[in-house]
Amino acid sequence: MTRTEILGEARYVHLRQGPLKYHERGHGRPVVFVHGLFVNGDLWRHVVPPLAHAGFRCITPDWPFGSHEDALAPDADLSPPGIARLITDLLAALDLTDAAVVANDTGGAFAQIAAVQQPEHLGSLVLTPSDSLHRFFPPMFRYLQWFGHLPGFPFLIAQTLKVRPIHRLPLVFGLLSKRPIPDQVMDSYLTPMRRSREVRRDLGKILKGVSSQHTLAAAERFPEVDVPVLLPWATEDRLFPLELAEELVRRFPQASLKPIEDSYTFVSEDHPERLVEVLVDFLTKS
Repeated sequence: MTRTEILGEARYVHLRQGPLKYHERGHGRPVVFVHGLFVNGDLWRHVVPPLAHAGFRCITPDWPFGSHEDALAPDADLSPPGIARLITDLLAALDLTDAAVVANDTGGAFAQIAAVQQPEHLGSLVLTPSDSLHRFFPPMFRYLQWFGHLPGFPFLIAQTLKVRPIHRLPLVFGLLSKRPIPDQVMDSYLTPMRRSREVRRDLGKILKGVSSQHTLAAAERFPEVDVPVLLPWATEDRLFPLELAEELVRRFPQASLKPIEDSYTFVSEDHPERLVEVLVDFLTKS
């Protein structure tokens, strides 16, 4: 099936930062998905159809994290606080006042910052395994943070990732999903940064801004987040251990933890049916 058949109709919203493409499927309470670096909305391809069928309006943007087709404006602020504003600007532009934001990996860090910067658009927050607290990035991926300041590093990444066998290495996607990601999905993730200098520019700006100072500062304000928070967290995640989720639960006033077995960070890839189950239960009650 095509992306439109799976994720819904492709649309654009024009924000102050530039054009942002998203797909929309279903009707009901809005659910906005936030993926992490080096992937796009296809990360949620197993989650959106059943969630839309359950009565939710699924909004799945391709955030400008290196796997997007449309680059933002050259002066767009892609620091972590800037990306948090991008998230809330999207919610405002679509007039969403009770949205559930569902985030993963690096996207979870940005969603946490958004939740404390401008909480008025959030009705609830769902953090699947995500960069948090002192793990932004986790130790295994800090090389991206260090080398991100070198000119041409995004180009080097794009060229290196042409080699399919390395995709399953621990320093690439091997610790993100327990099972291989289909080649056509990997192509949708990795082709944009190979084709577009502007996409690589966006990615480079993000890498330069990553710092746990932002996630630790956001965590200081978690007691102010007065919305339900759900953490469907992979019990086998080696990048973001379950202890990290337990610490987040202690810091949010209204948080609950739902362990997901047989999965790494990409729970929407490894165990989507369990993720949909806990999402429907949480979103129906919150």
